[in-house]
Amino acid sequence: MSGSAGCVMMERHTVVRTSKGKQTMKQLTGVDVGFLLMETPNAYGHVNGLSIYQRPSPDFDPFTEVRNRLHIMVGHLEPLRRKVVEVPLELDRPYWVEDDEFDLDYHVRHLGLAPPGAADQLAEQVARIVGRKMDRSRPLWEAYVIEGLADGRWALLQKTHHATIDGASGVIMLRMFTDLTPDAEYGYQAKEWQGEAPPSQAEMLQRAGRNLVMNPFRGVRLGLGLVRDAADAAGITSVSDVAVRARDGVGTLAKLVDPDKERRQSVNLPVSSAPSTPWNKAISPHRRFAMRSASLANLKRLKDVTGGTLNDVVMAVCAGALRTYLIEHDALPEGPLRAMVPVSIRTGEEEDPWTNRVSGIVAELPTNCDDPIERVALCREAMNEAKRQFELVPADALSQATDLTSPVVAASAIRLVSRLKLADRVNSPINVVISNVPGPREDLYFAGAKLDAYIPVSTVSDGIGLNITVHSYKDRLDFGLISDRYLVPDLWHLVDLHIDEIARLFEATGAEWAEEPVAPPMRFGGDGVEPVAASSTDVEAMIAARAQLEARITESTPAPPAKKRAATRRQPAAAKKKPAVKKPAVKKPAAKKPAAKKPAAKKPAAKKPAAKKLAAKKKPAAKKAAARRKPATKKKTA
Repeated sequence: MSGSAGCVMMERHTVVRTSKGKQTMKQLTGVDVGFLLMETPNAYGHVNGLSIYQRPSPDFDPFTEVRNRLHIMVGHLEPLRRKVVEVPLELDRPYWVEDDEFDLDYHVRHLGLAPPGAADQLAEQVARIVGRKMDRSRPLWEAYVIEGLADGRWALLQKTHHATIDGASGVIMLRMFTDLTPDAEYGYQAKEWQGEAPPSQAEMLQRAGRNLVMNPFRGVRLGLGLVRDAADAAGITSVSDVAVRARDGVGTLAKLVDPDKERRQSVNLPVSSAPSTPWNKAISPHRRFAMRSASLANLKRLKDVTGGTLNDVVMAVCAGALRTYLIEHDALPEGPLRAMVPVSIRTGEEEDPWTNRVSGIVAELPTNCDDPIERVALCREAMNEAKRQFELVPADALSQATDLTSPVVAASAIRLVSRLKLADRVNSPINVVISNVPGPREDLYFAGAKLDAYIPVSTVSDGIGLNITVHSYKDRLDFGLISDRYLVPDLWHLVDLHIDEIARLFEATGAEWAEEPVAPPMRFGGDGVEPVAASSTDVEAMIAARAQLEARITESTPAPPAKKRAATRRQPAAAKKKPAVKKPAVKKPAAKKPAAKKPAAKKPAAKKPAAKKLAAKKKPAAKKAAARRKPATKKKTA
């Protein structure tokens, strides 16, 4: 049964008006705020997922089905209906409020690919969409239904701000969006909800004041910091020194209150610079995206023969691909690269699933090792060491620490880094972000359409212009690489190197493939992308059928009447002559030449003033010169 059977078509412009009742505002956590603060004119805080679905029937309308289902989900999912309200002067963390002017049609969008609809054309469209900042005056999500894929399938790109969800909660949303069988009736019904009037600035300032009172350490340190900065600006060093000593005293007092703080300070953090690579620079606003898929069974086979975990093998594949790429560009550093690996700290007991419960570990990537098998062992050692460091800090400690951070200080620092392009002057402590997100193991369906692949599309930041995210779904492992458009212009080649590295590991270990490798999807080519032919005759037949259909549509379109056709032909010429049309108006004085000569006929009577005679002679001469020039202009126009 189609998903539309369980819901009623809604009117096109769904707007929910404000409720004047009690406000249910919810303050963002420090981690959530961090993803808002990371945004600059060139860096964005949203993460994305690209789902590829089969078409269950020729008359299936994916846009209508997606819109109807999202209309139902809005009442059940807070992230779809809440927007951010900032605290004035960034004195405190922002709040979520239910949008009182929610417009579903703003968020759900529909577009099609130009023929032939190859994989690189889809990726280019995705890169353009994710390279645009979201409107913070609305709920921070967008959904794009993309049709015109070469093999007849369709895609759904869901763009959601990281302040709203993390990878794990994104998987929860995916499960809520889909069904377990093709004929399942959707398990949710439309649910009424009401927005709330956004609070005034005065109310937000009052809330910020109360929070500072509840958190005296943060209030005192923030206040003393502002005093010190003001004193520095005014050149009053005595006040500045007192403020610094007072802040240090508050830090000592905080250690007495929190005896575990000394133990936490013993954790080794990556404070030194990572090696330089082509993508560790200041980024532009523009992106590239590339994707490939691998068999999960093959990765598991490599896990078994190398003695590592699945994550160790994924890290080794990434290390080998990056090593090859850097060698090709004569940019391989002597030492290992450094990767940041996001880690979920969810316990399953969270009261609010729609918030970030994510931390990260830093591990070395053995790109300086030329042995594929040894790279797996080195990745295992590096990940184990990173996990030991991570375990020294309680799971909630880092997230609680971010709650105590002043947004105004953090925002100012991030903006300064972006404005001064410090990433071009100082190497980042991290080279690349590598994330491995486990996904569903069973088939998923949407309104009868089978989900074939779920490709992650993450984000990049200043100094770290490359992100590699891997997402497993059923029996596949999908690699999604995103980069700055100019720092990694040949991103498709880099994603191909990841698949090549899997083959290199099989060759080095002598293991047998669990499944035969799949050919890459068709690529149209151009702009740093090598063309790839269709992987099957079926796809070629679909492309040919689509071309024939478009040709028939063009042929069957009735031609305009003959008179209109002639008028249509003349229109461009008329448009071109627009400048010339004005010239006859200028010639009006010239057209009156015979009348203008009358004074010349009365020359004997006008001989008295010699000056007038000279002026009279000059005027006809000027007119003659103008008359000579104007025909030349005519010829030019003709």
